[in-house]
Amino acid sequence: MSIILTLLRKEYLIFKCDRAAFALTFLVPALMIYIFGMVFGINRADTGPRGIPLAVVNECDNPAALRLVDVLRAEKGFRIITTTTPDGGAARDLEAGDLKPLMRDNVFRFAIVIPSNLIETSTVGVNLKLLSNPRNEIETQTVNGLLQKCIFSNVPQLLGQSMQASMKSMLGGAGKDKLNRNIAGAISESFDINETEVLRELEAGNFGFDRITSRAEGAADDGKTKKGNPLGELIKIENEQVVGKDVKSPAAARNVGAWAVMFLLFSVSHLAITLFEEKRAGLLQRLMSSSVRPSHVLWSKFLFGVLLGLVQLMALFCAGRLLYGLDIVSHFGQLLLVSAAAAGACAGFGMLIASIARTSAAAGFLTTLLVMLMSCLGGAWVPVSFMPEVVQKISVFTIPYWVIEGFMQVFWEGGSLARLAPTVGVLCGITLAAMSVAWWRFKRGTIFEP
Repeated sequence: MSIILTLLRKEYLIFKCDRAAFALTFLVPALMIYIFGMVFGINRADTGPRGIPLAVVNECDNPAALRLVDVLRAEKGFRIITTTTPDGGAARDLEAGDLKPLMRDNVFRFAIVIPSNLIETSTVGVNLKLLSNPRNEIETQTVNGLLQKCIFSNVPQLLGQSMQASMKSMLGGAGKDKLNRNIAGAISESFDINETEVLRELEAGNFGFDRITSRAEGAADDGKTKKGNPLGELIKIENEQVVGKDVKSPAAARNVGAWAVMFLLFSVSHLAITLFEEKRAGLLQRLMSSSVRPSHVLWSKFLFGVLLGLVQLMALFCAGRLLYGLDIVSHFGQLLLVSAAAAGACAGFGMLIASIARTSAAAGFLTTLLVMLMSCLGGAWVPVSFMPEVVQKISVFTIPYWVIEGFMQVFWEGGSLARLAPTVGVLCGITLAAMSVAWWRFKRGTIFEP
């Protein structure tokens, strides 16, 4: 027993002296819990999505349409867009014809058109049109739910006005007024209510639909379908998918790229850590004693990382094709370009980590921490639009954000080379910046010293 206790004390002392192991065991999990809590909004009063861009075009002059716009604007889950600045000129109101080109440019992914025939006159009902770019399934379902909630719970007068318009269409203006007076008289006599007040409410379209909409809102919150919604048949929303409707495997197009980038970061970053192992084994010193210079070693590491990352990505996408039918053949050239840029950025990130860390253990610690952090913030795990607005702004500074954006442009939007140029340019800029800092750090460091 005493031998076991002695060995147990030895294990404790080794663990105590290994600061990287200590940090990975206690500090990193605690830090990640804090960051994940911030991303998922734990202990936040409102944990729903924030600021999903929603374009609104109002073609109706009915006051209820303006109220619907105000209701959508008050919903925290949306950031309402009603204007555009074509060619950098003066801002003007959005028109229906502006929506599809802007959605293809990913300025926003959802738009609602309030048509001039918002209120049905031939039958009872309300018309709306929803345009979508459902590149993220969770985000799309959330937007649909928020729209139903806003419409069902805040615009009941639309249905009443539709009934009044339908009555006028069938009976004429005089006939509608007579019917309203008869109904108001009957209600006043039956329930001892002021007839003038009842008549005013009827003519305004207030038929008590707000009570029905309360049930509808409850049904929407419970995730029930249109079948369980009493107003589902009356509010007609015409849905049109603007981008991605021809994608053969939508789920694979949405997710495979996001999964691949996280594994790419881990594998390529680990390659740079081998610098420390080569120094410990004396390989670097033997190379330095020959005609090899540090720049040769660093560039060979970087280029091997790029090639390894490129091969890994293509292998993962081939697996996506075999397993899920991901269409890589139609977009092979664009996919190769984005994959090369992504591999370069990840390899540069790995060299940067190796230049900052003093030991392989510290490099491993930094890699684990930063890769998980960037994957979370960059949208590899959950849609960026579900994060707090502050986190959404931070996410654009991560490599996964731009890699995922590039893969979505390839698989979902079928983007041309010109369309991909800005995203590829950002990834190349990240590569250049990371390698510049890494080179500067290596020149001041001791890794190539005997």
